[in-house]
Amino acid sequence: MTAIPDSNSTAGADLEAARRVLAVEGDALGALSRSLDQKFSRAVDLILQAEGRVIVSGMGKSGHIANKIAATFASTGTPAQFVHPGEASHGDLGFITRKDAALLISNSGKTSELTDVIEFTRRAGIPLVAITGGAESALAQHADVALILPAAPEACPMGLAPTTSTTMQLALGDALAVAVMKRRGFTADDYRVLHPGGSLGRRLVRVADIMHTGSELPLVARDAVMSDVLLEMTSKRFGCVGVTNESGGLLGVITDGDLRRHMQSDLLKRRAHEVMTGKPRLVRSGALGGEALRLMNQHAVPVTCLFVIADDAVGAATPAPVGIVHVHDCLRAGVA
Repeated sequence: MTAIPDSNSTAGADLEAARRVLAVEGDALGALSRSLDQKFSRAVDLILQAEGRVIVSGMGKSGHIANKIAATFASTGTPAQFVHPGEASHGDLGFITRKDAALLISNSGKTSELTDVIEFTRRAGIPLVAITGGAESALAQHADVALILPAAPEACPMGLAPTTSTTMQLALGDALAVAVMKRRGFTADDYRVLHPGGSLGRRLVRVADIMHTGSELPLVARDAVMSDVLLEMTSKRFGCVGVTNESGGLLGVITDGDLRRHMQSDLLKRRAHEVMTGKPRLVRSGALGGEALRLMNQHAVPVTCLFVIADDAVGAATPAPVGIVHVHDCLRAGVA
């Protein structure tokens, strides 16, 4: 008769194994951080000096890490491509040009499949950065800059499966990509351009990308009669109208609520400035869509529209509106 395992003891053993892995790999990352020196900055220099792409290569588990690192470089403003070392020996060396820089990854530094890539970079004078645990290996010796991983036990209980070593490779590759990104001055706007889809792209949508401008703006002069104001509100369909002075500066807004509060027999004969609410809520054109939503909802009575002003107009007494954004614009853009 088969014994039924104790679920509590099994769960406890699982958690113990998981915590051991995280502790071992965490210690290794700490040692990696402490081991960094000026060679890391030299590696960043070599990557930045390349006019072409960063060619990233590795075999086996290191190859999976290399593929991810290439994707990280590409998504943060540094063109990069993964080249499989086995395929490189059968024609894919043609992907690598003299304008590129190479980043080769091997824990031992003795991966035979990388030999042809190493030799090709040396013949062509292509800068070579290595990430390896083998300080005396052929890869480290032939590289222009060798970033040596500190000795650390694999988290695998047999000490065989690449675990700690690949974690350090990935972390060091991320560190290189981020350092290069910072040197380039890569911004959130640049990131948004490269990530138009998915949740990241939606989070980085700016007000300027979704606002209405030009003839779509519902605007009237301060002395406009309310009969004309109602026509403007009805034709533009934002449920509000901005009231401007002679120079186009925004003095206030008139909303459906303002109309109800001033519902008297002489309403249509009154002037816009007599009905408007002064000091309207505004949003910068460079603000993220999420900030516009927050401003719409931050008071007890939310609003559905915000007039938009230029970033350099913040703080002006009566800034001129450059657009208007509706809550539906934010929702259509996926901002939440």
